[in-house]
Amino acid sequence: MRYIIIGAGAVGGVVGGRLAGSGCEVVLVARGAHQAALRERGLRLRVPDGEFTHRVPVVEGPAELGELRADDVLVLAVKTQDSEAALRAWGPAPVAGGGTAAERLPLVCAQNGVESQRLALRAFRRVYGVCVWLPCTLVEPGVVSAANAPLSGILHLGRHPHGADETARLIAADLERSHFEAPVVPDVARWQYAKLLANLVNAVEAVSGPVSGPEAEDLVARVRAEGAAVLGAAGIAYVSDEEQRAARGDKISFEPLDGVPRGGSSWQSLNRGTGTIEADYLNGEIALLGRLHGVPTPLNDLLQRLANTFAREHRAPGSMPVGELVRLARDEMDHSSSA
Repeated sequence: MRYIIIGAGAVGGVVGGRLAGSGCEVVLVARGAHQAALRERGLRLRVPDGEFTHRVPVVEGPAELGELRADDVLVLAVKTQDSEAALRAWGPAPVAGGGTAAERLPLVCAQNGVESQRLALRAFRRVYGVCVWLPCTLVEPGVVSAANAPLSGILHLGRHPHGADETARLIAADLERSHFEAPVVPDVARWQYAKLLANLVNAVEAVSGPVSGPEAEDLVARVRAEGAAVLGAAGIAYVSDEEQRAARGDKISFEPLDGVPRGGSSWQSLNRGTGTIEADYLNGEIALLGRLHGVPTPLNDLLQRLANTFAREHRAPGSMPVGELVRLARDEMDHSSSA
């Protein structure tokens, strides 16, 4: 199989680099300065056991590849706010022997949140979800890192909306030869919704920096409690903290890498000044479900607004003092309770 990594940023770059390092055929899809660096110098992957350079084909879109191959696997690794554009570009791409990518090829959504695979299923017949446990960083154009050992990450995967098949097992086998654990599960959404609850902290980190101290920790606990209440009201199952800890065990340990900033995906978006952030599909997913099921979500509403404002106005990540964020959160809670 050939893996076409649509969005070779932090997650896509690490997955693509690890697959290439194990001998899989990989194509990276990127734009701008990142694309130029990948073409000129190759993909540089920094991991605890060293730095590796992988020279693989780099394209901006499907036209540069001509007809896609029947054994291609499309891995969607863009941020969710960029998914629709990517799906529109790649879905109609012709495949050798007839038909289009949307009709014939598997699409694997390796992203935070749960929205992209729903968007994909409108056009693609074979959609797979991945719960991405892969702390990683786009360090600079052409350079990605994953400071984890002995595994780079754990990637639960399965068909969307449910089930498992031989394609999932073949993809998992390639991933497991590439420094990942890749359990194939029939209920991948349970893992993704648990990860969604964990990702609600991303906006806090983006706005006010690393979570430390009782004020910030209490705020994060209340934000996640809102999320859990919403999922409960919606009847959405998710794996427990105990099940997640058992799955991770001691398979992923953080090992700091020199010169690599540490920050989650939303923090990285602000740090790169992209102008967009994925809060609409993390805290915003909780807000949406809350409105659908009559559960107030004032804290997630606030974080969604703040994260989008920071992205739109190109504010520096972590530039709001945590005390100010906590004060805004209290005001939001007071307003919500009196409404």
